Amino acid sequence: MDNPIPAIAIDGTAGSGKGTLARELARELGWHYLDSGALYRACAYTILLQQIDLDDARACGKAAHDMELEVRFETPGLQLWLSGKDISEQIRTPEVGAASSSIASHPEVRRELLPRQRAARQAPGLVADGRDMASVVFPDAVLKVFLTASLEIRAQRRQAQLKAMGVDAKIGALIQELTLRDQQDMQRHAAPLIQTPDAFLLDTGAYSIEEVCAQVRARLPDSPTPH
Repeated sequence: MDNPIPAIAIDGTAGSGKGTLARELARELGWHYLDSGALYRACAYTILLQQIDLDDARACGKAAHDMELEVRFETPGLQLWLSGKDISEQIRTPEVGAASSSIASHPEVRRELLPRQRAARQAPGLVADGRDMASVVFPDAVLKVFLTASLEIRAQRRQAQLKAMGVDAKIGALIQELTLRDQQDMQRHAAPLIQTPDAFLLDTGAYSIEEVCAQVRARLPDSPTPH
């Protein structure tokens, strides 16, 4: 890849704080922010609307190719419009999340969404979070970060998110859900979740978001100045 626009790639397990860190860094730096999972959720939402079999890789890939999705990159932020309708909130339901995890294993879907993700790399820079940002989408990122945290802490974070949405969830069930998600992400054949050799590993369980941001910012080359 030969792109002069800098990108920061943040990967990690579900609930490790990727989105929180990426959004905060993008805000501090005045860069764009890419929530790559939102694109998969938008695709899953489309597939559910069309009642396509989630296990039909070819049909899911075709749906990803054909969907009329407009991605509006804010600073920081991201809005998704499907066929002229803002679906930014609709894609956040548990049903869409589960479907997104299923279709993410299809190489056909990942191949179709890759150029949409790379299109987010706009001046002055991009902070992207996901599960293959460093290994596949932005292998030339100026900084690669891999986040993790214990299952218990990640489950507690997920529980708090669901509570804010009015959903009551038990910690035990969430731990099982996260364990399954980890297995799916790490064992899939297409772009599995991995820590690249040049990525900075950070356990977010022991730090506040301010401390996590400070550690990552300290590793940025030439220390970009926040806007």
